[in-house]
Amino acid sequence: MTQQVLNAIFIGSIYALFAVGYTLVFGVLDVLNLAHSAVFMLGAVITYSLVVIHGMPFLPAAVIAVLVCGLLGVLIEFVALRPLRRRNAPPIAALISTIGLALIFVAIVEQATPGTFFSWLWQDGANSVRFPAGTVPDPTYRLAGLTIEGTKLGILATTVVLMLVLGYVMRFTQVGRALRAVAENRRAATLLGINVDRIFASTLFVSSVLGGLAGILFGLAISDISPYIGRDQVELKGLAVIVLGGMGSIPGAVVGGYLLGLIEVFAFVRFGGNVEAGVAFAALFLMLVVRPQGLFGARLRERL
Repeated sequence: MTQQVLNAIFIGSIYALFAVGYTLVFGVLDVLNLAHSAVFMLGAVITYSLVVIHGMPFLPAAVIAVLVCGLLGVLIEFVALRPLRRRNAPPIAALISTIGLALIFVAIVEQATPGTFFSWLWQDGANSVRFPAGTVPDPTYRLAGLTIEGTKLGILATTVVLMLVLGYVMRFTQVGRALRAVAENRRAATLLGINVDRIFASTLFVSSVLGGLAGILFGLAISDISPYIGRDQVELKGLAVIVLGGMGSIPGAVVGGYLLGLIEVFAFVRFGGNVEAGVAFAALFLMLVVRPQGLFGARLRERL
């Protein structure tokens, strides 16, 4: 059981990283960016293609992929969100707009095969692939009867460091204070001289960097890279995490990510793999009934 708890912490780290990107955008823009799952997928796809098709070492490939994902976040802001915001469109319009962009991103990867226009990006169509063996060093450690893989340990360390850095930026820097001011009241933030549009673009950039990085870590840990990993593996779970933790709360997204990982592993051990997702969402339903504002809901008025 202790080994399974350890696995839950590893997968919970990926959920937390993904969900923080979700909740960051929701906290500032009051919009759910449903293209976030496609950015998650593209992080893994771009890294895989740079390594396998273009022969690049893993680390620079991952850095390039993360930066490209950040720029895609800015693209989402300029194409799918800002035009609607300037027309005072209802939030549902932005939601549908981001769903459309997600479908376009998935379709591009899905249709990319050798000889097509996007063969430089991806050549496996709808198939699932994995990083070649030896792409990253993966030593195995044994401690007190537990087996710990080096890649998963790296995932945990990466997530913890990024969360600490993000928490510091949000609480103690000028950028974090500006971002929280915009989240609380855009008009007041504008009167204080804060460039709200720049804050929105920066938020989408950071959110997409986190999403792309989560996708890369997912590809390494689960050995499953395909056009559908965002939609099938983390999109609904990411929503579940931010509901569990409290919409718009970064600490809530982190706690919710680890909590969902533990619930999934408990369900897998107790009931088997077929009901794993069902039990996880049953727990989510229970949370909505008992405490609809989520674990950190009391802080919703002071988001982020």
